Amino acid sequence: MSPRMIRVCFAGITGWTAPPIVAALDRAEDLTLVSGVSRSSAGRSLAEAVGSRAEGQVYGSVAEALAAEPADVLVDYTSAASVGPHVRTAIEAGVHVVVGSSGLTAEDYAALDALARERGVGVIAAGNFSVMAAVLSRAAALAAEHLEHWEIIDYASATKPDVPSGTARELAESLGAIRAPEQGVPDAELIGPPEARGAEVAGGRVHSVRLPSFVVSTEVVFGGDGERLTLRHDAGATPDPYTTGTLLAVRRVGGTVGVRRGLDSLLFDV
Repeated sequence: MSPRMIRVCFAGITGWTAPPIVAALDRAEDLTLVSGVSRSSAGRSLAEAVGSRAEGQVYGSVAEALAAEPADVLVDYTSAASVGPHVRTAIEAGVHVVVGSSGLTAEDYAALDALARERGVGVIAAGNFSVMAAVLSRAAALAAEHLEHWEIIDYASATKPDVPSGTARELAESLGAIRAPEQGVPDAELIGPPEARGAEVAGGRVHSVRLPSFVVSTEVVFGGDGERLTLRHDAGATPDPYTTGTLLAVRRVGGTVGVRRGLDSLLFDV
């Protein structure tokens, strides 16, 4: 990959997250948008579809886009149903990947890591590319090293189909790698429907709330004798916060082999 100009293919280019990232790619001197992927806008130019200054076209699939225009990095902001096949297609084509879509599990990432290492390419995936969300993740990891009880609450819009959100799942898995939180009452001893205790993810509990007015909010509550610590990140109504982290990942993924998860792993070198 050229250190001066990184060629980017953007999957989900007509989606909600894309506009500020596309605008930032247009402004960058070391990055160039070469193609986009969107079934609804396939065949249109990037200028027509998203107002980009870049030359190039929108394609109906990742395979078509990568075959038509050489790219160094695929950025994926699509859906839980599409992201897995997209990432595999890019890896098999020898293209690095930045994943901003939710829906992939730890097991999915383990399989993708093996494939990426086999092909010698990198994948940087984050449930949330917001710098503030990354700070939350890092602070929660520091707390988990010293505190024994926590649960995660995941808030999103009423129409979000995947549960938990990628942000909450990634947080639960990263904390679970540090230690499993202690349980007050074992599942077998619960009285009432066990689903009321939320989903078990990496040994911890995640509660997904789906209501109008939320975008994505993630809260982790640590409890101790006589005290609580609550860490929370609230995403606003625009995708602007995801731009800085996404571009950082695009610039860094070429130096990665295998899967690297979490924006905090780039910001704090963990």
